Amino acid sequence: MMSCLLKTSVIELKAVQKSSHVQRNELGYGTKLWMRKNTGFVHCQSHESDKALMQQWKKTQEVRALKEMAVSTTPTTIANSSISNGIGILEFLSGKTYFITGATGFLAKAVVEKILRSAPDVGKIFVLINAKSHEAAVDRLKTEIIDSELFHGLKQRHGKYYQDFMLRNLFPVVGSLCESDLGMDANLISEIAEEVDVIINSAANTNFMERFDVSLNTNTLGARRLMDFTNKYCKNLRVFLHVSTAYVSGEREGMIMEKPFQMGESIAKEKATSEFPPLSYPVLNIDSETEIALDSKVAFEGNLEDHKMKELALERARLHGWHNTYEFSKAMGEMVINSMRGDIPLVIIRPTAITSTLEDPFPGWIQGNRMADPMILSYGKGNLPSFLLNPEAVIDVIPIDMVVNAIIAAMAKHGIAGEPGIKVYHVASSAVNPLLLGDLFKYSHKHFNSSPIISMRTEGNTEGIKEMGFFSSMDDFSSNIQTQVAEQRRFTISGGNTSQRLQKRCKVIVEHAMDLARVYQPYMFFKGRFDNSNTHDLMGGMSEEEMKIFRLDVESVDWEDYITNTHIPGLKKHVIKGRGMPKQVQI
Repeated sequence: MMSCLLKTSVIELKAVQKSSHVQRNELGYGTKLWMRKNTGFVHCQSHESDKALMQQWKKTQEVRALKEMAVSTTPTTIANSSISNGIGILEFLSGKTYFITGATGFLAKAVVEKILRSAPDVGKIFVLINAKSHEAAVDRLKTEIIDSELFHGLKQRHGKYYQDFMLRNLFPVVGSLCESDLGMDANLISEIAEEVDVIINSAANTNFMERFDVSLNTNTLGARRLMDFTNKYCKNLRVFLHVSTAYVSGEREGMIMEKPFQMGESIAKEKATSEFPPLSYPVLNIDSETEIALDSKVAFEGNLEDHKMKELALERARLHGWHNTYEFSKAMGEMVINSMRGDIPLVIIRPTAITSTLEDPFPGWIQGNRMADPMILSYGKGNLPSFLLNPEAVIDVIPIDMVVNAIIAAMAKHGIAGEPGIKVYHVASSAVNPLLLGDLFKYSHKHFNSSPIISMRTEGNTEGIKEMGFFSSMDDFSSNIQTQVAEQRRFTISGGNTSQRLQKRCKVIVEHAMDLARVYQPYMFFKGRFDNSNTHDLMGGMSEEEMKIFRLDVESVDWEDYITNTHIPGLKKHVIKGRGMPKQVQI
């Protein structure tokens, strides 16, 4: 089935700097173990790249200041009118019909909740659900959306009429991005094509280590199939909004701008052509990548097929300048829909690492084990006393409610304008309110010492966890983590006093820590910041009322308070639920 789908797709494609004090050796952060002693914001770059980053940032701020100056010199009556009217978000939401993919997932589910809470007079929301039958799709709609704790506020508002309200507005559609025409019933296609005003594509395979064919089929070819569906049928569409990731930036460093990808563009090409004389680079062709995935699937068929297809994914991604298949396939997805958009207004939302809700609809809600969360929870359980990371590097996190607000505000702005074109929005914090990795784990230490995870107390450790230690090389981390885990848990990994059960448990913990290090290493030493000028301008166009309802001011987030009092409590309540570490890791 997969081979057939990929083959079909080939044919279709062809038609602020403060100080921080960290122990260093003579190499800066060479081979020794770092221990965080004090706090403060610093930049993650080396001295030279830091200068370049600051120059880029200053230019961005200058442009932003000029825009704000232009607004401030506008005649008072016009300026006041603009501020009063804002974008017109609520007016746009009312009565519209939406088609949303990935609605049972973390982000799109929150978008659905915010639309229904903000505009109860919405037209229809069609949600694409992968199911064998309409009945199965309805069942998934009820169990994964309607019954979700995220919708608690709507349940309270509508009381005994809640389920009627939800079923009156939400329409499950059986289908899949992995099939032509999305695998939809022809009669339903006609209905949706006639009515739909907005398409939101939030479906994605977020596994960093996925098979090449699987990742490509959803994130690249799935996006292509949806845009093909749009061009063929949705003649009254006002806006197509595609959720990507800021990490399509791959191996870029410095200030990363809100710029769309063109077909065939690659990070390897950027790096090669920036040299003098220019270096040779591999040509990126999505047809060719699809054929490689298809041919390799056939060639690797057998016991080691999964392993070899995952290795191939990393090889192809790194060849073209991306860290993993998730980044690579999402970047190619952007290229495809940009090349196919025609006169359709296209919005690409690129969030960074999405975290729990800051406040809306209530603080701390999260679904799944995401980005830094596996490290935070492993640390809190005593399973990760140190990690492979640069404590001075910035980890770009963004609460999900701000991502939802950016999606809805951008959707309304471009849906109202109805102008052909493409606009990219970074929903990010690193350029305006950076959170250092060292501070993230300092705040985590503060929380777990005052509110420990129970397993820490039940497995021999009565003193709580120590401050996180940091290693700069995989070799050093690998050689130390086993001993550290044993010491953290107050038992030795060899000798007559150690039971086989504890030895086995220690081995599992160490293997999990090494897996985390391998997967997340690029992000633990990341040297980029995400410019968010377009998102800042989006907020600047809001009325005061809209700013309150659709909050985007990431500059005002107090990370220490959020991490210690909102995010980690949210992880405990909604993710581990007292049962231990979840298996899946997402972004």
